[in-house]
This record gives sequence, C-alpha cells and structure tokens, in this order.
Amino acid sequence: MDAEVVVERYADQGRCVAHIEGRVVFVRFALPGERLIVRLDEPHNRNDRFWTGETVKVLEASEYRTEPAWKQAGPLEFGGGVGGADLIHVSLPGQLAWKKAVIDEQMLRLGKIETDTAVERLEQDETSGGLHWRTRIETAANEQGFPSMHRRGTHDRIAIKDMPLATQNVLEVAEKTGLFDGGFNAGDHIRLSVPQFWAQDKSSDNYAVVVNGKVCAGQRLLTEKVSVGLPVSGGKKDFFYKVHASGFWQIHRCAPAALVSRVLSLAADATQGVKNPCVWDLYSGSGLFTVPLASDIASRGSVLSVEGATVAVKNAKKNIVSAGLNNVVARCGDVERVLRNVPSRLSKPDLVVLDPPRAGAKSKVCALIAASGAKHVIYVACNPASLARDAGMFARLGYELADIHAVDIYPMTHHVETVVLMSRVEGK
Repeated sequence: MDAEVVVERYADQGRCVAHIEGRVVFVRFALPGERLIVRLDEPHNRNDRFWTGETVKVLEASEYRTEPAWKQAGPLEFGGGVGGADLIHVSLPGQLAWKKAVIDEQMLRLGKIETDTAVERLEQDETSGGLHWRTRIETAANEQGFPSMHRRGTHDRIAIKDMPLATQNVLEVAEKTGLFDGGFNAGDHIRLSVPQFWAQDKSSDNYAVVVNGKVCAGQRLLTEKVSVGLPVSGGKKDFFYKVHASGFWQIHRCAPAALVSRVLSLAADATQGVKNPCVWDLYSGSGLFTVPLASDIASRGSVLSVEGATVAVKNAKKNIVSAGLNNVVARCGDVERVLRNVPSRLSKPDLVVLDPPRAGAKSKVCALIAASGAKHVIYVACNPASLARDAGMFARLGYELADIHAVDIYPMTHHVETVVLMSRVEGK
C-alpha cells in the first residue's frame, strides 16, 4: 500500500514520524517537513498502534536531503535495502541536526532534563564526505560464497565488492587478502579488523580476518594506538593497546582519541584541587579510558576498572602493565556485583567514568555510584534513550547536568556518542 504523507518529526532508529488516517507511521529515508509517497511494510492492515514504511517518492524535499553516496544502503525502490547506513540520504549538516534533535528530545522526555547539545563532527569526516571511517566490518557469506548483506524485506543476500564506510586501510587489507573474491562457505560469519595504526607499517600483520571465530589471516591480538594531550601532566602522549580481533573497540578511526580527549578534559576539571584522586572506570573494556586516566588524572591516586568480558580484562591488564602503571586495580565481573564489594581504599571515588553498553547502566548501578559519594560522574553513551533514563536517575539521586557534548563517530547512521558530566548538588 502506498500513501502520501507529510513528515512531522524525527523518531528513533533513523526513522521519522508521519500519520495516515490518524495512525502513526515510522518512515525510513525521510526528513521532517517533507511530502512523500510512502510504501507501507506488510502486513499494513493489522490493528497495531503504529505502522512502518519506506520512502518511494519525494514530492517536496528537505534542504537536508542529498543523493545517497552508497546506493546499496539507500531505499529499496532505488536499488538499496542492505542497511548499515540509515542516514545515507541526509547531508552531513543534516545528520548533525538530526542527532542533536534526538538527544535533546530523549533527554527531555525520558530524563526530564532540558539540554542544548552540541554535536561535533570529526574533521576528517568533512573531507571524506562521511565515508571511510570504519576500522571493523562484519558480513556473512551468501550461497555463492561471497561476502554479502541481507536485503531488507527479502531472503536475498546481496554480494558486496566494496564497503564505502570502511577505512582505506580496511579496503587495502580486503584487497590484499582477497576478501571480496569469495570462496567462503554459505553462512560464514566474516569479520575484518584493521587498526588505523596499521597505516604506519603496511608490511605488518596488525590486522585480522576472522571467519566463524577463527583467525584466517593476520593475528588475533591487535595493536591500537591512541594519541592524546594530557591536561594535567601536559604534552601529548601515545598510548598503545592490545585488543582482541573479535572484541569491542571504538570502530571510527578517530573515535578513541576524540573520546579519550573529551573524558580527560572533563576529568581534569572535575578533580582539580584533589591531591590523590580515586577514579572508577566502569564497563572499561580493554582499558581505553583506564590507562590515560591512571597515567594523567590519577597518576598520584588510584583507579578501579570494572569490566564483565574476561578477554577484555586480560587485555586491559596487559595494557596497564605495558603502560608501566601500578595504581590500577582491574576487576572482572558484573559491574553491579563488583561495586557491592569494593576494597575500602577504593570505595570513595572522587570521579566515576562509565561507558555502558546500549542498554545503559540502569538504576541499581546508578544508585551504587551515588551511594559511593562520588562528586562527579562522566557518562559516555552510544544510546540517547539509555543515557536519558540514567541521567534522570542521577538527577533524582542528587546530581545535576554540568556538561553535555556529542561526537558524531557514526556518520551516515542514526547512532551518536554522547559524553555527559553529572555533578552532585551541594547539600544532597
């Protein structure tokens, strides 16, 4: 069923809201203010409270609409449908406006906190047009053995010979290893990880092609390099990390440095005047924040890092030792459980940094952080809705929003990374 609609506002998951006969319709590849012909997804006649659909014709376009730079990820009607870039139809300025609107709306609606979020685009993304930023790609082999992506609404798997969001490093290694030439078994899960650091020595095997969990080329333990300025110690420093080829790492080529710089700047202000600061780094992964926090912010203090993934904690411990640090206690386990049994010398943090998964930290962890007496909390979030819920919880526990800043480390997608500073209100 096709219908004409006028798009009203941004929604979640890269969609916008319109109405058909009083019923809400979430529309893909739309922008607020546009007049469109929308094709509803089947079954569209069910008695649900909302429908979903996709743009098939633009009658009146937004100033932010642009021709998709990657047509395979665009609308089905125009040969797309593979996903992975749900804002491919939006200009770079429009993507920032979209993400700002979503963050501010979620913070107000779910957190009851009014915000005016600044969304920063990383400089390199301007020159690359929002492409070539992913240091990791994942795909699956189709029946013919080629890396492929699933076309929405069908059972088809479309072979891909290129990945416009991947860094040039990733594309070079893909060519070097023959990744797009096929030869896989149908259904194979394929992951290619290439640290940006690889560009400095392209003869190295500091990359990994992982098929169904097995490294087929390169090596399992990769080296990542993050160069940042140190606000307390002064100067710039290179930090090196060992990261599992199948493990989590910020996938934008510039995201680790951008996020660490932001966190360190906020942390330096938050702990100013504290002689021997105690810092908690929760959901700490392989130590992206732990190592620079311990090296600079808490160099005369202590850091407690907590992470649930065993492999990530093993790598974090290696990274801590390699950095020559002896002021970090790294714990492996569920964050809530670990926080209920913190050693007394680490039980009163001056600052808590947390970077939880998409679901957020949730109320029990927020309550434990507040009960610790921490004066400041730096929250790094990849999901505005989870951030808003947790920020609202911190507000009810006696904190107020002191700073909010977003970094667009996921160009061409609806995802955005937001860094928030919550500070305890005096007397609470």
